[in-house]
Amino acid sequence: MSHNSFGHLFRVTSWGESHGPALGCVVDGVPPGIPLTEEMLQVWLDRRRPGQSRFTTQRQEPDKVRILSGVFPDEAGRQVTTGTPVSLMIENVDQRSKDYSEIRDKFRPGHADYTYLAKYGIRDYRGGGRSSARETAARVAAGGVARAVLGHYLPEARVRGALVQMGPHIVDRTRWDWAEVDRNPFFTPDPGSVATYTEFLDGVRKAGSSTGAVIELVASGIPAGLGAPVYGKLDAELAGALMSINAVKGVEIGAGFSAAALSGEANADEMRAGNDGPVFLSNAAGGILGGISSGQDIVARFAVKPTSSILSPRRTIDRHGRETEIVTKGRHDPCVGIRAVPVGEAMMACVLADALLRHFGQGGSLANLALSPVPDERTTP
Repeated sequence: MSHNSFGHLFRVTSWGESHGPALGCVVDGVPPGIPLTEEMLQVWLDRRRPGQSRFTTQRQEPDKVRILSGVFPDEAGRQVTTGTPVSLMIENVDQRSKDYSEIRDKFRPGHADYTYLAKYGIRDYRGGGRSSARETAARVAAGGVARAVLGHYLPEARVRGALVQMGPHIVDRTRWDWAEVDRNPFFTPDPGSVATYTEFLDGVRKAGSSTGAVIELVASGIPAGLGAPVYGKLDAELAGALMSINAVKGVEIGAGFSAAALSGEANADEMRAGNDGPVFLSNAAGGILGGISSGQDIVARFAVKPTSSILSPRRTIDRHGRETEIVTKGRHDPCVGIRAVPVGEAMMACVLADALLRHFGQGGSLANLALSPVPDERTTP
């Protein structure tokens, strides 16, 4: 199977299956001398870990990450990167492959079962193999390495994500509070939406169904000048990275699809002179102009479809072409979008780390990057 790697200078190759003994990734291109420990990565994996509430899969995985290579103590005794590939491993400890025995020859509608078999002639039916969202644990681990790289060179950089829509229910942006995101099981920034999401998802879960979600990502403290024009656009690479996440069916940057309904005046982010550079009066562009970061917050959203593994009977066919019905038993997320929040953060961090290293590789430096001041109030559409 090809195409298991992404990135250019900061390059990630993931490996492993949902029900195999382990999964992980190799992160190449990490500069030497950057502090990196398992504890630094574990904090991000703990946010994605399954079984933490009744609203996610009850598969009990500790998701403990091990660093197998690429680090060594420096003269001060700190564990730092050596400039060689960083290999990360996460063991699977709670597989229940027998839950999938009844669907080994059937195709789940909306899932990759049929296309994997059509392409490769063989399919790992145990949880979906590589098509399982379990693969995203490796992405989150790689994202922890990317955050270490960003923090080393850009101490003010921060990548945050939040669930802003579940099914038909959208957060109230007037109540937006980033501090709330890690205080509830939905990663929602709107404390008023918690009760709504609880009631809604309890109903979905008890019905044996699933629902979709929209995740918003915001990267702050990113200077102007990252990315490249034409074929190396920062927004294009960010969109590609987010679209590669399991179950993602749409990505938008800044105003996104809403920009189609705006006038030129409303869509133009006006600029005024500031003490340290331009001050933007809005952010319809999502912090990226011509494929290059503007110094504003980089804002992206992605839509996650409902998971295809549901208890409700669905019409399908089997591998022999016979019409049948399918019911997927086992442990599944009623809203896979919840745990997609830390995954989206990780992919954004990886793209930004790669863009920063490519900037250095093109002869750029921190000195010729500029961070544009922006108003304190949220100006994201």
